Amino acid sequence: MTADLLPPDEPAAPRLRATVLGAGSWGTTFAAVMADAGCDVTVWGRDEKTCRQIADEHRNEAYLPGVELPWRITATTDAHAAVRGADVVAVAVPSQQARTVLEPLRDAVGPRTVVVSLMKGVELSTDQRMSEVVAEALAIDASRVAVVSGPNLAREIARRQPTATVIASTSDETARLVARACASAYFRPYTNPDVVGVELCGAVKNVIALAVGISQGRGLGYNTMATVITRGLVEITRLGLALGADAETFPGLAGMGDLMATCASPDSRNHTLGGHIGRGMTLDEAIAATGGTAEGVKSCRSVLELATSLGVEMPITHAVVRVLHEGLPVDQLAPLLLARPHKAEGA
Repeated sequence: MTADLLPPDEPAAPRLRATVLGAGSWGTTFAAVMADAGCDVTVWGRDEKTCRQIADEHRNEAYLPGVELPWRITATTDAHAAVRGADVVAVAVPSQQARTVLEPLRDAVGPRTVVVSLMKGVELSTDQRMSEVVAEALAIDASRVAVVSGPNLAREIARRQPTATVIASTSDETARLVARACASAYFRPYTNPDVVGVELCGAVKNVIALAVGISQGRGLGYNTMATVITRGLVEITRLGLALGADAETFPGLAGMGDLMATCASPDSRNHTLGGHIGRGMTLDEAIAATGGTAEGVKSCRSVLELATSLGVEMPITHAVVRVLHEGLPVDQLAPLLLARPHKAEGA
């Protein structure tokens, strides 16, 4: 129902002001999603040329070539100006840079502003999930933080292809506000109170996608891919349950849904980078060839550290760390994925 059709006793809700910190592919795409949902959106980025192109030409050719952005989006290189007065601030910077970006903005974020993590990783220095980093860096209560995660490949959403996502928060009010800010004809949000489970799904699925990419780069087929995806979900679930997550989260959109999309799509940077490694590139060469940030490269180590501290076995994650950071030859990855003691599947 449009605003001018509402009966007199149901006034239209005021238009939300939203900010996205990060002018990469996912940040720009989520800005477009919120603009299509009716928000006035400001994107913050470091590159002046990119910000000017977003504001003046409604394009971001560096990250979303050929995509026309909604007119409700503007952009700036001034982070303080971008967040001041915003109802919703979405954070879409590389996970290992989040604290550095956010801490200087503590005084600029309003007392009722909701902050949304679009990041998928675990901080290396602290093993904290991104929602924890956001709350700590901005000195805000966890009830004002939400997490968005699901089968959300940026380029497909930027072309307005239908998808669904999960918005997780300890506060139902916060989750519903974020849902209002991004719900549209092609973007369907579902709320979920399980922040821990949703975040771990988003972080660890990148690591599993690296393993799938490496395997396919070595010429291995769909049997291997299905095995790695399925056992990868077991690893994600095992870690999540050890941290108190809800078991129902893992077969849902944030778990299996996101895992399938990231492991199977050529648009996934983690899958793409893994493929380059499997075909013989060094890590530096693969990063350069992939372009953009493949979060799993760094977060695989922090995920493994977190799992080790909890006594949780994650053989796929361990194998990826050994290939990327400890010099294990890629030909030895596949045997490691299956070199486990024989036991019942559900054990």
